[in-house]
Parts: sequence; structure tokens; C-alpha cells
Amino acid sequence: MKPSTDRMLTRIKSIYLYIYKRGNVSTKELVEEFGTTQRTIQRDLNVLEFNNLVSSPERGKWTTTSRKIKIS
Repeated sequence: MKPSTDRMLTRIKSIYLYIYKRGNVSTKELVEEFGTTQRTIQRDLNVLEFNNLVSSPERGKWTTTSRKIKIS
């Protein structure tokens, strides 16, 4: 796997765990926490949303779904 892909997957996993621990976070909070652009965070959230791991109950706010996952 390319280093950039590995970095992206690690970041997406970290974002998921951050949302899971906090319960409900804003996109802005994720940008500040992970020190990346809003576009990058949005792209990562789209991956998580596509896989039914997070949802957006209101614009700019994110929470995890009830889907069961195995974290390795």
C-alpha cells in the first residue's frame, strides 16, 4: 500500500474514533483537532458516511451510527 493511502486510512480511523469518543462533533472541531483542511476532513467524512459509520443529523455536525465495527 502506498504511504499516502496508509496515512489517509490512519487519519480516517482516528477521525472515527474521535467522533465515537466525543459523541457529536463539528466539522470545524475536526479540522482544528487533526490540523488539516476542511476539504480533506469532508472527504474523509464522506468515506465514513458512505460506509454507514457516521451520519450528519444537522449541517456541519457528525455522530457515529449504531453499526458494529471491529477496530484493529
